[in-house]
Amino acid sequence: MLGCRTRGFSFTRALLGISADELHLCGDAASGPLIQEMLKVTGDEVEVQFYERLSPLVPAKVPLGSFSHIQTGDCIVTFSRREIYRLKSEIESGGKHLCSVVYGSLPPETRTRQATMFNDASSDFDVLVASDAIGMGLNLNISRIIFSTMEKFDGIEMRDLTIPEIKQIAGRAGRYGSKFPVGEVTCIDAEDLPLLHSSLNAPSPTLEEHFLENAKLSENYFIADCEETLKVAAVIDEMPLGLHEKYLFCISPVDMGDEISSQGLTQFAKNYATKGIVRLREIFTPGTLQVPKTQAALKELESIHKVLDLYVWLSFRLEESFPDRGLASSQKAICNVLIEEFLERLGGLNPRTRRLPTRRSLSSVFSKDIRPDL
Repeated sequence: MLGCRTRGFSFTRALLGISADELHLCGDAASGPLIQEMLKVTGDEVEVQFYERLSPLVPAKVPLGSFSHIQTGDCIVTFSRREIYRLKSEIESGGKHLCSVVYGSLPPETRTRQATMFNDASSDFDVLVASDAIGMGLNLNISRIIFSTMEKFDGIEMRDLTIPEIKQIAGRAGRYGSKFPVGEVTCIDAEDLPLLHSSLNAPSPTLEEHFLENAKLSENYFIADCEETLKVAAVIDEMPLGLHEKYLFCISPVDMGDEISSQGLTQFAKNYATKGIVRLREIFTPGTLQVPKTQAALKELESIHKVLDLYVWLSFRLEESFPDRGLASSQKAICNVLIEEFLERLGGLNPRTRRLPTRRSLSSVFSKDIRPDL
């Protein structure tokens, strides 16, 4: 992530900004030299330890070919929400498997629940369809990683997966301590196997070389890393806010590429600047959320969740000015329930009895002081 054009700034901000006596970084050894250079500037001590994978990872010699060969514990990896849902529907239409889904824009709570369902041996959800989000903070019982494609759109262009990306994703199979002692990795199409095999056998290029040997590339990465903050700054720069408040809005967890999320931040900042207080009901009507019926409606609901999450984040930093944290939190919980309902309905099956973890009803996610007003 340190070398990612769109997410590198988040890693750098965490590395340099976390208030801790001791910080543990886990990742590819190729990131070591650049991290050490960065921490020379701050005067931190760096201790590097190297570890070997504790369970074998076996690249298959043959592709999956057909979804009829899908097995319990498989994870199919693709890189768009639309393709994730298409694959889920296609696999479930065979009548043998139910699929959990994991991708980056899915609310964290829903993403964790989907992972829990997949890991639970008593659940009928025995296959996972996911993006590269599975490589970030989730412990999953995956027997086999199956790449549906070896290309992804990175926000600028369609390109082949990099060596570190392939290794990170493939390494989720057969992790030490999971119920699968050996991991396997393959592709759906035979034409993708050469890139998979060569990448797993190749060393990752060091980030130091990647950044320092090409000054122009480094400049482009820096600009891209700052882009999100600059977009927020452009929105709030002319507002009558103090420097500290402007800084808080600039570092807030907002996705400026998401129209609804961007509008939410703009409205929050305007209301705060003009009134000094931001009431959630002024821009959001509780009680109007519904189960999405289309993928477009699902995307909109995910965006609403981002706005509510932003409100909660701001309420912890500007508590008196953002007083409706309880309402925002309860509406976030409803978003999660509705998204899960959409996921359960997807596929058009009459599935076997679903032994899912207990889920609260919609009415129970509201606190008593909020529910009567909705």
